[in-house]
Amino acid sequence: MNHQSLRNNRRQGLAGLLAAGLVVTPAAYAHHGFGNFALDEDITLSGVVTQMDFVNPHSWVHFDVTAADGTKSQYRCELRSATTLRRSGWTPEMFAAGTRITIQGSPDRSEKNACYTSTVTFGDGTVLDRYGQRIPAQATTQRATRLPNGEPNLSGDWAVEQLVMTDPAGRDGTLVPLSRVGTFERGAVPEGQREIPGARGTPEAQTPRTAPPGGGGGGGFAGRAAVELTDAGKAAVAALPQLSRAERSCAPGSIVSDWGGEPVNRITQGAGTVTIQYGRNGRTRTVHMVAAHPANVTPSADGHSIGKWENDVLVVDTVGFVPGTLVGSTPHSAQLHVVERFSVDSATTTLKREVQANDPLYWTAGFTNSTSMIVSTVPYAPEPCADLTPVAPSAPQR
Repeated sequence: MNHQSLRNNRRQGLAGLLAAGLVVTPAAYAHHGFGNFALDEDITLSGVVTQMDFVNPHSWVHFDVTAADGTKSQYRCELRSATTLRRSGWTPEMFAAGTRITIQGSPDRSEKNACYTSTVTFGDGTVLDRYGQRIPAQATTQRATRLPNGEPNLSGDWAVEQLVMTDPAGRDGTLVPLSRVGTFERGAVPEGQREIPGARGTPEAQTPRTAPPGGGGGGGFAGRAAVELTDAGKAAVAALPQLSRAERSCAPGSIVSDWGGEPVNRITQGAGTVTIQYGRNGRTRTVHMVAAHPANVTPSADGHSIGKWENDVLVVDTVGFVPGTLVGSTPHSAQLHVVERFSVDSATTTLKREVQANDPLYWTAGFTNSTSMIVSTVPYAPEPCADLTPVAPSAPQR
C-alpha cells in the first residue's frame, strides 16, 4: 500500500472524532511550513556536536560527521524554536559541544550539509522525536482565584497551548493541540483539516520552494491586510519597508501581534499598575489603573494604556501610537485605538484576551481578535531571535 493510500485510510478512520471542531489557523501552517526541506527523502547522520544555536524561529544543532576515510564534514540540522523546545523541556545543555548524536531527518534542497531533524538519538541511548516532551504538558500549580485585595488573579506566566504534529517525528500529518495529540493515530489528518503543505506525500514535498526574485527569501510583508483599508491605508502598505524573511522573523510587532504565538508572557498586578511582559522580543507594557489618559501622551510603539475592572474583567484602553503595523501587513496610523479585555476562567484556569481595535484613518472597519492561554510550565523569559534558515533559490524572472 502506498503512502497516499495509507493517508486516505487514516482520514476515513478518523471521521467524526472531532465533532466539537478543531481549527488550526493559516498562520500556524505558515509558521510550521517545511520550507525547502525534502521531507519525502530520508537521511541519517552521526557525529559530534560543535555548536547549538538555541534561537527563534528555529534552533540549529551543528556537528561534525567523520567519514570512513577519516575526513570530517560540518553539518547543521534544524529543530523547533527555542521557545517551544524550552517549553518541551529541551535545553541547550543537551547539545553541549562534544556530545555524540545521531539525527534521522530529511535533507535541505538548497544547502548540501543542512537537514530537518525528525529524531535525535544521544550517545547515552536517549531517543527524542522532534515533538518529544520532557516535562508535563500542563502546569499543576494551584492558583488562587483572587488576590488579597479582592481583584481577580491574572498574575502569572501564560502561553498558548503548544501545537504538535500528529506524527511526533514531524514529517507527516498536521498540527493539533498537545493535550489532544494522543487521541489521533500517528500522522493522522483530523476531519476538517488538511495536511501541512510540504509534509511527506504532499505535492509541495516534491516541489522545491523558490523565493521571489530580489526578496531575500520573500521580501516585504507577506499576506493580505487583516481589515479592509482606506486609500490612505493602501498607500501605507505600499510604503512599508521591504524586509527579507530573516528580518521579518525577528522584527518587533505590536502589542496585539506579539501577545499570541509560542512565547511565554507574564502579567504582574501591582499597586495602581498592571505590568504585561511579552516573551517575543521582550517588550514590557505598563497599564495605569487610572480613569483617563493624560492630556498630552507622548506617542510610542506601545502607546499609553489605562485599565479598569468591569465585572472581574480587566479592560485596557490604549492610545498614543506611532504609525506601524498591527498584525502582518495591516498598517495602522497614529489614530489607532486598542481595547483589550483580560479575564480568567477559574474552572479551566484559562486566560482569555479579547481585542477590539479601530483606526479611522487607515481602516474601513474595526479589527477583532481573541486568544486563550494556559498557565505555562516554564517561566517567562525574553526569547532570542535569529532566522538562520537557508535561503531558497530565487524564482526565475518572468
